[in-house]
Amino acid sequence: MKIFGFHAVLARLRRDSEGVTELYVDASRNDPRMRELERLAQAAGVRMHAVDGQRIERLCPGKRHQGVVALSEASVPSLSLEQLMARLDAQPRSPVTLLLLDGVTDPRNLGACLRVADGAGVAAVIAPKDHACALTEVAIQTSSGAAESVPYLMVTNLARTIDTLQEHGFEIIGSADESEDDLYCATLDGRIAWVLGAEGKGLRRLTRERCDRLIRIPMHGQVESLNVSVAAGVVLYETLRQRQRASQQSPQL
Repeated sequence: MKIFGFHAVLARLRRDSEGVTELYVDASRNDPRMRELERLAQAAGVRMHAVDGQRIERLCPGKRHQGVVALSEASVPSLSLEQLMARLDAQPRSPVTLLLLDGVTDPRNLGACLRVADGAGVAAVIAPKDHACALTEVAIQTSSGAAESVPYLMVTNLARTIDTLQEHGFEIIGSADESEDDLYCATLDGRIAWVLGAEGKGLRRLTRERCDRLIRIPMHGQVESLNVSVAAGVVLYETLRQRQRASQQSPQL
């Protein structure tokens, strides 16, 4: 597969340089970011080709490649739900946040959600194999390297996955505009799995029915809802804010 753009290529070189078979860079660029990329590639023994901008464009036509394209044999790291639960259950006292996406099919939205999830310390992003976007080249590039650090699990049945998460102590919270419960009045602690639906359609019925509670993001303007990646940023960072505040207030042992 092709990986393009500085963030995505640098992240792959740092995580799994052995999977990168070829690296093509724009010979006309000689800035600090390019020199850092070249240094990492040389240290990893990755074969690098300095070519003209037209060659780069032919490799990724119409894409925001920034003059950098890597060819990789491997995709991003995969993880099963069972493996994720085993990893999280090994640290039972640690607060954990997951992000579930229900019906998000735009790769740029997926990439942006992964980027937000990485910033907020989310353990994994989960989506159904149907009614969802796979981790495409566009999604990886949009994630700015987050696709390398945040596991993206595609499950057969999202409703059954929610049942499994509840069995492992997760509270399932759905974002729903019609809910009477305001995000900024809600207590967010323990193991939390946020569920967000596609913009406009929202959560599907079976997904909504399995949520432990529904919470709305307050809207004070004329628009009725936020883009899913923006909504993810709002709820995930409010969760992070509350956890950091609780940690600061906890007595030191």
